[in-house]
Amino acid sequence: MATSKVPAGGLTGNVLFYVAPEPLNREQHGKLGLVHKDKPYGFALTGTAVPLTVTEFAPAALSFPVIFAGEDRVPLAVMGLNTGENLFVHADGGFEPGVYIPAYIRRYPFVLANDEGGERLIVCIDTGSDLLKKGGETPLFDAKGEPTEYTQSCIKFCDDFEIERRRTDSFVQLLKDNDLFELKTATIATQTPEGAAGEPQVVAEYFGVSEEKLNALSAEKIKELQTSGALAQIYAHLVSLTGWDRLIALALVKQNQAPAANVN
Repeated sequence: MATSKVPAGGLTGNVLFYVAPEPLNREQHGKLGLVHKDKPYGFALTGTAVPLTVTEFAPAALSFPVIFAGEDRVPLAVMGLNTGENLFVHADGGFEPGVYIPAYIRRYPFVLANDEGGERLIVCIDTGSDLLKKGGETPLFDAKGEPTEYTQSCIKFCDDFEIERRRTDSFVQLLKDNDLFELKTATIATQTPEGAAGEPQVVAEYFGVSEEKLNALSAEKIKELQTSGALAQIYAHLVSLTGWDRLIALALVKQNQAPAANVN
């Protein structure tokens, strides 16, 4: 997955999808506008695993495996099996019909980034995005140099996303506090040359909630998780893991289609 350092303006951090993020300001970006595209998601073609907020678990579970990754146990929607591939975004920038689009993708080309001291968040845009250009159909600023209604709505979306991100951090911490994580694997069935069942091949390792550990919690702890809404999100995550089979099947279909496409 490609990430970019947030340059200039004292900003720090890595931001998936963003090529040249800059703090939004009227002096530099006053003439920029949004370019209208029917299929605007080409930037997400390399999004193998995309961050999710906890309130997205249920809708995302209908489309992808929802996993946790790294020491911080960051929730991710798995959208591909190989680094740099997204099986749900087409080469023309279209998104697979009926598939949930994570908020992380929907907020692009806007993003909030930490300032140098990490004390506040600054609204940024990806000036390297082909969704923005001078004279674009929907301006970022009006004739008076004030943010347009479109820009204000994008900033609010980013603010709401940040609120949900912090709620997600609290949710993950709750799972850590209850020692509910375990290392899991996703596998694909294989066959021997003779056609017999072979050893399953591991296609991914990730962190997920242990059903055994969950079931071992006291009734009081379960009640706490239920009251806080965490239990429903845990079950959404567990249900989503059946999506590995769909993801593997989709990858195999696209792999088999690739030679035919090259011939044409």
